Amino acid sequence: MADLDAIRQAIIKGKRNDIVGLVQAALDDGADPNALINDYMIEAMKEVGARFEAKKIFVPEMMIAARTMQTGLDVIKPLIEADGSTKEKLGTVVIGTVFGDLHDIGKNLVVLMLESSGFEVINIGENVPPDTFVEKARELGADVVGLSSLLTTGDPYVKATVEAFKQSDLADKVKVICGGAAVTKKFAMETCGADGHAADAVDAVKAIKSLMGLN
Repeated sequence: MADLDAIRQAIIKGKRNDIVGLVQAALDDGADPNALINDYMIEAMKEVGARFEAKKIFVPEMMIAARTMQTGLDVIKPLIEADGSTKEKLGTVVIGTVFGDLHDIGKNLVVLMLESSGFEVINIGENVPPDTFVEKARELGADVVGLSSLLTTGDPYVKATVEAFKQSDLADKVKVICGGAAVTKKFAMETCGADGHAADAVDAVKAIKSLMGLN
């Protein structure tokens, strides 16, 4: 049997050269792709986050761990997508990183988790201006729009994007949810007036289902 805990340890220790073989071995042994993500990969990144907050590791180590996880996710993604294609879509989510921010690992993980849960997700990239969020949401028929921001310098653009939706014809049609390391629940919902907040990828799925009345 494949050593599933080795997947968690590889991510924590940033062993990017090992992760593909470990994940593939687990899949070949019949491991459930969603279980690998939820029980091992996400848990590993939670541990990395805790170590970062405790100042036991620093940004370079955290980014190496995140890239290692992304490499592992790339192995799993085709299976998730193939499985998801047979499911009835729960709704359409447009997601992007706000203007001034080029980070995408957290956002891409949310995309994968939403897709595996049955949502149609359109990732519109990074450094996205407020008006583009609104235009894409209208064009693609979004039910929910997700705003990601890793840096506090993105705070004004999170607020501006939420405001853009409030002032548009989509104000009563599209729910806006915010997440990312820089975005607290209080800032997202009280300061910006967003409809929801997500602490991580797993929470994003729960929050979006709740906004759509699917829980």
